[in-house]
Amino acid sequence: MNFSASQTALANDQSSALLNDIPRNRLLAALPRDVLEQILPLLTHVPLPTGMVIYEPRQRIADVYFVLTGIISMVCEMREGTVEVGTVGREGMTALPIVLGADTMPSRAFVQVPGEALRMPADDLVRAMEESPKLRRLIYRYVLALFDQTAQHAACNRLHGLEERCARWLLMTHDRVDGDTLQLKQQFLAEMLGVHRPAVTLAAGALQKAAIIRYSRGKVTVLDRAALENASCECYAIATRRMEELLAADDQPPAVP
Repeated sequence: MNFSASQTALANDQSSALLNDIPRNRLLAALPRDVLEQILPLLTHVPLPTGMVIYEPRQRIADVYFVLTGIISMVCEMREGTVEVGTVGREGMTALPIVLGADTMPSRAFVQVPGEALRMPADDLVRAMEESPKLRRLIYRYVLALFDQTAQHAACNRLHGLEERCARWLLMTHDRVDGDTLQLKQQFLAEMLGVHRPAVTLAAGALQKAAIIRYSRGKVTVLDRAALENASCECYAIATRRMEELLAADDQPPAVP
């Protein structure tokens, strides 16, 4: 296929724009340059509007999203209510079943906080992982980090008080957005924490009374980040440290599964 000079220039501009996006995603930023050059043509910059459905339970996963800004939540919806079971921000990607040889997910994923992402067809990611041990190794490490995060959250929900859990959740959200203001309705926060709305009102009220956050009209503003970390249980630090350890660049040769 022959490309005109204008088409070639447009393609080069698009590649340059995507390269500027790469450092905004922790997972992509950890990839070697040669791997990035292989997958760059497969990526498309897309918006993540609030409420956008990424995938539904038991439906085929068509695309993978590497989050640049914003948050994607994975939730289990049951008769008794909805509970968050995992989140993805600019540290990672969606559609982990694809990585593990499946093509559907039992939970629902949607955009919780608006932002942007780099999208890749799921089939292309599978092929890229088959061709690149470096890419495969890094994504497997991210899968482990997310599983560890989910396990930590399960323990946290069982052992720690709501105010500590609320602080931990706000910290994780704050890490994944630009600025100190989070667009959060109380009902939504209650669902994410798996409790009734009045309980969240009390927990958020305690943090606000301590001048750690300001909450009004569906917005939470973090006033004192250090105090919010002190109000959280140890689960935030454990999960964050584990993610950093697994995604940190190392000099070891890639392991071939």
